[in-house]
Amino acid sequence: MDEALRRKILSILDEHKIMSLATLRPDGWPQATTVGYASEGLTLYFLCGPESQKAANLARDDRVSLTIDHDSPQVMEITGLSMAARAEAVSDPAEARRIMGLIMSRYPPQPGLDLPMPDPSQVRLFRLTPKVISVLDYTKGFAHTDLVTV
Repeated sequence: MDEALRRKILSILDEHKIMSLATLRPDGWPQATTVGYASEGLTLYFLCGPESQKAANLARDDRVSLTIDHDSPQVMEITGLSMAARAEAVSDPAEARRIMGLIMSRYPPQPGLDLPMPDPSQVRLFRLTPKVISVLDYTKGFAHTDLVTV
């Protein structure tokens, strides 16, 4: 992958806090949800409830698709990422605590919201390892995409 494209991907990951994540339901239909995330390089992390549909879907099939983007007032300024990735549950307690801190550090203090940070044993944490990344950048032309295999 060319260095300018890698910087573009990392910049988009850093500029955003939420992604749309699609997992596969037991009936084969995709299920898309919005989740917060953190990233280290190209690796993404998110958490969900241990009894959630996402966690059940990922226990059965680790393939996900995701998008990271934002609304743009000008159509020719649209940028974003689409990825195909593999999800892996994070089971090491020390790594889970570190990732929880990484995710929570992306958000400013929440005045008036006195909820304690959940213990890693109360949630399911996942590591997403991208396999294919599509970088959408309309500033290079209508619907311009660069496809990267990781």
